[in-house]
Amino acid sequence: MIKSSRISTLDDTDKTILQILQREGRLSNVELAARISLSAPATHTRVRRLEQDGYIAKYVAILDPEKVGCDLLCFIQVSLQLHSPEQLGAFLNTVKEMPEVLECYTVTGEYDCMMKVLVQNHRELEQFWSQKLMGVPGVARTHTFIVLNEVKQETAIALD
Repeated sequence: MIKSSRISTLDDTDKTILQILQREGRLSNVELAARISLSAPATHTRVRRLEQDGYIAKYVAILDPEKVGCDLLCFIQVSLQLHSPEQLGAFLNTVKEMPEVLECYTVTGEYDCMMKVLVQNHRELEQFWSQKLMGVPGVARTHTFIVLNEVKQETAIALD
């Protein structure tokens, strides 16, 4: 995550590079350089610095879930029995190993965690919930939201 105190250290060219790469991560260095009106070596140096400074965390291909056979997206809130650092840590370490969990966040409020889960269908969701999630020591209760329609999915962070 980019902290607001660090964003001020980026100049307009850095911000433009980041905006372009967020949408077109496979763009060649030469193409990127042409878009920002900078030489290829200077562009390469800037991109490497942005990577080393942690502004660019990684490059990924975003897949179409339906094309790979996953048609059920849901959000699951999880409440733990105890609110100890040990129990939370053990739960989070277990969740990190679950391939169905795309994202997991610790949150404030009635529940302790919010997970974004992608599975093939309702049967697989039931198996995930009953055999995996509820089998994790310390899970007290869950609340599941099944996504009916994805209105917006964005990975690019606004820099202005």
